[in-house]
Amino acid sequence: MGKTERICDLLEAAYGEPRISPTGRDRRSRSIGSAPLDELVLTVLSQNTTAGNCRQAFASLRERFPTWEDVRTADVREIAEAIYSGGLSEIKARRIKAVLQQIYEERGSLDLAWLACVSTEEAQGYLRRFPGVGPKTAACVLLFVLGRPVLPVDTHVYRVSKRLGLIGPKVSVEQAHAILQEMVPEGRVYSFHVNMVRHGREVCVARVPKCSICALREECDYYARVRAAG
Repeated sequence: MGKTERICDLLEAAYGEPRISPTGRDRRSRSIGSAPLDELVLTVLSQNTTAGNCRQAFASLRERFPTWEDVRTADVREIAEAIYSGGLSEIKARRIKAVLQQIYEERGSLDLAWLACVSTEEAQGYLRRFPGVGPKTAACVLLFVLGRPVLPVDTHVYRVSKRLGLIGPKVSVEQAHAILQEMVPEGRVYSFHVNMVRHGREVCVARVPKCSICALREECDYYARVRAAG
């Protein structure tokens, strides 16, 4: 058994084995549009902010605009006002409006449900064409809504993976997506992502990791260095 699988086992022993529901992680009302588009906008809103601020911004956007068509035709300033709590509101408002406009111009509607009918590679390539949509955003749509085994590498997954030694210290976030995707077995991608995020939030925190209570410390390069230093 390789290191990555041992880490998956240890994470599941510590936090359980999360399983994605048949309809993805989306628990919000679908009144504002299809689930893939919900997730796409939600993940754009999640960039450079906390999960709480992201949820608040999404809820505010949904309350202000009943449909995605309303968002598409709205003034950028109005969108920015609605998502202010999420931070970088003007940048994200322009990005969201541009994405919606591009989808509409190319597809004639704002329905992305058709992504479920194409290959993972095709869906990923389509999503990555939009401004501000990088590998993490595309992976979130594919994993959480479409159930595809594509690994999002957020700040927690990236930090913990570096400390564990799964990726090198100079590996970029974009490079980490490709490297970790190859490492994690397809059937464990969802579990790995969810548990790594939780571990990064609760134990392997950014400033001072809680190594004394870490379930992964025997697999961790960072802990080995700390222990060797005495």
